[in-house]
Amino acid sequence: MIKTLRVPVDHGNRNMKTSHFIFTSGLNILDKKPARGEQYLQYEGKYYTLSEQRIPYQRDKTLDFRFFILTLFAVAMELEGKTQIQPEDVVQIQLPIGLPPKHFSELYEKYEVFFRAEGKVLDLNFNGRIYHICIKEARAFVQDFAAMMTLGQEITDVPKAVGIDIGGFTTDYLLMRKGRPDMGFCDSLEKGVITMYNQIISSVNSEYDMLLEEADIDSIIEGKTQYYEEVVVRMAENMVQDFVTDLLNSIRERGIDTRSAYTVFIGGGSVLLKRFLEKSDRLGRYQFIEDLKANARGYDLLYRAYENGM
Repeated sequence: MIKTLRVPVDHGNRNMKTSHFIFTSGLNILDKKPARGEQYLQYEGKYYTLSEQRIPYQRDKTLDFRFFILTLFAVAMELEGKTQIQPEDVVQIQLPIGLPPKHFSELYEKYEVFFRAEGKVLDLNFNGRIYHICIKEARAFVQDFAAMMTLGQEITDVPKAVGIDIGGFTTDYLLMRKGRPDMGFCDSLEKGVITMYNQIISSVNSEYDMLLEEADIDSIIEGKTQYYEEVVVRMAENMVQDFVTDLLNSIRERGIDTRSAYTVFIGGGSVLLKRFLEKSDRLGRYQFIEDLKANARGYDLLYRAYENGM
């Protein structure tokens, strides 16, 4: 029997997101079935497990087949627990996806073709359960615009709003005018939290001969400073504040003043840096979308609007 399921997927450089799940954009490839109890996906003779070791940054994710496998993981996770799906069913997947505003026009057709996989029936073994899926349609939308659409009427009433999505390797921004994207004011800056981590790790190691991990920096950012020397905490916090100031200045240099525009912060990096962003004197009115799955949920909204001819 043929059934249909819509699975929006946000292909982040740091994390993959669906409407219900978040997992690291990392993958192990195995020839044999993994140890008992470990989540796995078997596809075309190979076994795959998720990894906390991220795939290196890819501007064009169609160049790395692992992102297709991560998409199959996302689909399989959403299929789990759907009691209406039977082993003999073929599930047609509607796949809303997204791209950063700056790269959308260049890559959206390539993404739609790549992730659709020619609409073939794909046989997946996810943790011992067999699924037969075909990706009926992959439809790409503008990242960040999608997240801001989850705000509904609130964003369409704002004369000028800028969405700032701080991700792992990049920060994307997009100007909105009364709820409509102005693609003349968007860009993708290579200023993500991972670049900030690397700067802090290098500086602390050079100055104090101490090796920090990303998790240590997260703890300091979150205010859990009691586990670290005071001088290290002070250096890390100062560098985080400098990173935030430099980021907002870079956006202003590109013609967007976050003091006059209503600023909407999006993404896990924004949530992580919230207390430092709020200290900045570069902001006027602002808010944070704290739902890390906001882009995926926005893709779902935009896909429904597309289906309805809106």
